[in-house]
Amino acid sequence: MGVDRSTRAPLHQQVADTLRQEILGHDIAPGDALPSEAALCERFGVARSVVRQAVAGLAADGLVTRRQGRPTIVAPPTEYRRLVQRATGMFEQFARRGHALRTTVRELVPADPPTEVREFLGTADALRLERVRLVDEEPLSYVRTWLPTERVPGLAADDLTDASLHRLLSRVYGLRPMRGARRVHAVAADDKLAAELRVDPGGPLLLLEGGTTDQNDRPLEWFSAWHRADRVAFDIDVSDTMETRLGSPAGTVSEPEAQGAASAPRGSGGSGAPGGPDLDRADLGPAELNRARTLLAELQRILG
Repeated sequence: MGVDRSTRAPLHQQVADTLRQEILGHDIAPGDALPSEAALCERFGVARSVVRQAVAGLAADGLVTRRQGRPTIVAPPTEYRRLVQRATGMFEQFARRGHALRTTVRELVPADPPTEVREFLGTADALRLERVRLVDEEPLSYVRTWLPTERVPGLAADDLTDASLHRLLSRVYGLRPMRGARRVHAVAADDKLAAELRVDPGGPLLLLEGGTTDQNDRPLEWFSAWHRADRVAFDIDVSDTMETRLGSPAGTVSEPEAQGAASAPRGSGGSGAPGGPDLDRADLGPAELNRARTLLAELQRILG
C-alpha cells in the first residue's frame, strides 16, 4: 500500500505513521530490523529521502535505533524517553509514542508555594497538585505542580485522573502552555519518593523542573517531576546555534534555543525565569562567555 498523494499530509509523515502503527501493534517486534530503504521505497512508492525522513522521525520518538552501517531495529520498550525542551507534558509525549500513560492524583490542595515558585507565579495564592504517572502499572514519575488559583477556578482532582493537565488547561480554561526554562538534576530518592516510585531509598532519580508560561506569556505553572533513572531517559537536542551566536558581535540566545540546557547555573547569563530578557553578549564578561562555551561543549560531548 502506497501513500495518499491527494491529502495535505506530508509523504514522510504518512510513511512514519504506517510504520509506527506496525511497531506499536507488534507487527514488527522489538529487536527486529526494519525493511531496507530500498524495500520501503518500493512499498510506499516514494523517494529514498522521504523514507530517511520518516525513519529519522521514528528514531526521534525512540521507536527505532539507527546504527552506522547496520540495519535499523525496533527499540525495546524498556526505556521511556522524554524530550526536555518541549513545552508539551509527559502525557502528550508518551501518547505520541503509543504508551498508555495513567495518572493517579495524590493531592490537590491550596498551599503556600516556596519562594522561587511564588516569585515565578507572581502570587502566593496557589494550588499544589501531586500526581504519580504510570505505564503498564509501573510508576515512572512523581510530579508536583503549582498553579495560580485564580487562573483555574473549579479545578478538581477527579478532572485529572488518567488525564493530561495541559490538555485540560487548554480545553477548559483556554490556557495553552507555550514555553519555559527547564533544569535537570540528579537526586536521591527520599522515603516518600522511594515508596511512590517503588525504588530503594537513596536510589537515583532524574528531577526535571521549571516554569511554563501561556500563549500570552503569563505564568501558568511551576512543576517538579522526579523520574526513575532506570526507566526514563531525557533527550536534549544540541546544535552550534548557541555557540555561534555567543561568538558573533551582536549575538543573542533566545529562550527557545536555550531551553535544552540542563541546570544552567544562576549568574551564568540566563534570566533564570521564562519570559526573561534575551542573553546579550554585551552583558557578559569573558568569564561568563567561557563558562557558557564550556557548558555547551560538555553537553555536546555527553550527548555524542
